[in-house]
Amino acid sequence: MYRYDEFDHAFVADRVAQFRDQVSRRLAGELAEDAFKPLRLMNGVYLQLHAYMLRVAIPYGTLNSKQMRMLAHIARKYDRGYGHFTTRQNIQYNWPKLSDTPDILAELASVEMHALQTSGNCIRNVTADHFAGAAADEVADPRPYAEILRQWSSVHPEFSFLPRKFKIAVTGAERDRAAIQVHDIGLHLKKNEAGEIGFAVYVGGGQGRTPLIAKKIKDFLPEADLLTYITAIMRVYNLHGRRDNKYKARIKILVLETGTEELARQVEAEFAHLAGTELTLPQADIDAITAYFAPPALPQRPEGWAQLASWKKSDAGFARWVDQNVCPHKHPDYGMVTISLKPIGGIPGDASDVQMDAIADLAEEFANDEIRISHEQNVILPHVALADLEPLYRALVAQGLETANAGLITDIIACPGLDYCALANARSIPVAQEISTRFGAPERQAEIGELKIKISGCINACGHHHVGHIGLLGVEKKGAELYQITLGGSGDEHTSIGEIIGRGFEPSKVTDAIETIVDTYLGLRLSKDEIFLDAYRRVGPQPFKDALYGDAKAEAA
Repeated sequence: MYRYDEFDHAFVADRVAQFRDQVSRRLAGELAEDAFKPLRLMNGVYLQLHAYMLRVAIPYGTLNSKQMRMLAHIARKYDRGYGHFTTRQNIQYNWPKLSDTPDILAELASVEMHALQTSGNCIRNVTADHFAGAAADEVADPRPYAEILRQWSSVHPEFSFLPRKFKIAVTGAERDRAAIQVHDIGLHLKKNEAGEIGFAVYVGGGQGRTPLIAKKIKDFLPEADLLTYITAIMRVYNLHGRRDNKYKARIKILVLETGTEELARQVEAEFAHLAGTELTLPQADIDAITAYFAPPALPQRPEGWAQLASWKKSDAGFARWVDQNVCPHKHPDYGMVTISLKPIGGIPGDASDVQMDAIADLAEEFANDEIRISHEQNVILPHVALADLEPLYRALVAQGLETANAGLITDIIACPGLDYCALANARSIPVAQEISTRFGAPERQAEIGELKIKISGCINACGHHHVGHIGLLGVEKKGAELYQITLGGSGDEHTSIGEIIGRGFEPSKVTDAIETIVDTYLGLRLSKDEIFLDAYRRVGPQPFKDALYGDAKAEAA
């Protein structure tokens, strides 16, 4: 993984000192909140319902055990003993004191972490496939390119005050595990017929008030032109993006109003103007960054296959965990392990300081000191020998981290909602907990199969409800909380936006509605191999509307 150079260390240290002075002046009453707000947002500090919230960047979701221990330390010393991992592969602390935030940032800097550009109208944390560098289906590791984009975009003077926040995601496999088509820019690594690395470029995706799927504007962008082309896109957006209405300020609205062909023409014109400048990436620089992400030397461990078969036969819980939470690695003797942060009845994405310390220990012992955070709010150990799965599992059991539900109905994505967020209309956490409890039995989850539920407490869609197989959106109607249901969304390589199924449900009736939807699916699927999303795409919304609303006409909430 990438290590800070001298510039990084000096740059982050200077920012910490600058923010320490700003906080001091704010606490002394020398700086009004209106003046302080943009300054704190530049450093990842929000003011939520009950307290300040600090959002810490985890670039492309990659960190090591030392950094994870620091996150645990901050949760223990400055918060209430836990942190919340987000759909941007970041971590949020919900209860820090403003006076402590400069010290937190200083401690983060000591392990090469920061909170820069986790807020504000700038290029946010660049995300990537959480299996990067390990997946068997990978064309190339996307993280070196995400790091190049991070270095280029950090407090970029031209792009630090954009019309609106801007999000980039990179994937390196045919199976899109980074949801690139619902990002402002999505980059899909591929090889051309000559075996050269490049990118398919998507622009204008996003969720929120106006959910849109990104449009592909270039089939193959050579890797040397990455920064040149992204700069061209950003310049077109910075020039023409709307600043008169924040709800229409994202680049997706520019694409929608301008048209894909015209926007692509403008980008190509700007690209031609920039071609051959210092933005062109030298191969030596690409190679230097790529070297930071060289895969670990993984010794042959063929004994793991026989041991794994024996362990699975003797322990049904372990067998379920392996089948659900361990994916094939490019090395046949290894696996990629998902540590679920979705215990049955728990808060999605939360981890205690004790659990974070334990994960750090396990990464050192079993996973070559590599940890990933997924946009699905789970933790990944990317390089675990099959021969080590059983002792790893036992250690996870001791920490309550052994839940075998990756990709199942209880692996719910949820934003903090009205329990924390000042923007929310409804609570996400209690709804997620109730659904998880209702469907928590292993046999029930196995019967249902792959099904992704995603919950947002407001239209900003931090819970990615638009691309949930089942999406829940909290809305407010006449002072009461309601939950609007969407069906058929997906954030993979076949991205789709969920369809609103009808009028909203009261909080006490949401879980019953989900059960009705699930039972309807089980009754109409062609076989146990037909997952919910495929069945929905085959039959459409009507059977589900009939089951939920009977003969009454469905009305949007």
